[in-house]
Amino acid sequence: MNALFYFLVWAVIILVMMRFGCGAHVLGHSHGKAKHGDGGPKEQEGAAVLRWIPPAKDRDPVCGKTVRTSAAKPSVHDGSVYYFCSRDCREIFEAAPEQYLEPRAETLQPQLENRHV
Repeated sequence: MNALFYFLVWAVIILVMMRFGCGAHVLGHSHGKAKHGDGGPKEQEGAAVLRWIPPAKDRDPVCGKTVRTSAAKPSVHDGSVYYFCSRDCREIFEAAPEQYLEPRAETLQPQLENRHV
């Protein structure tokens, strides 16, 4: 009988620790407290939440088709996301992306007149 009582006391202690103490996050009973790595509510209030939302439609750089981004095959190149109508177009682009990208507008410096003194 003493062994059963001893077992029940320890079971209650462990249950209380798991429910309210250090094991609360394991059981999902965190009571609104920040979990490890969340930054906490105070840290999140000051920081702006940045979310990138893709456009509804975009142009496939390989074949030129207009594709819905929700169903397109994306690829990231040089920090930009490109959308493709098929896996084949994406693989062609990834093999030689510079061939399909529009040339970037180089900053033109205005031609100044020669000044004669």
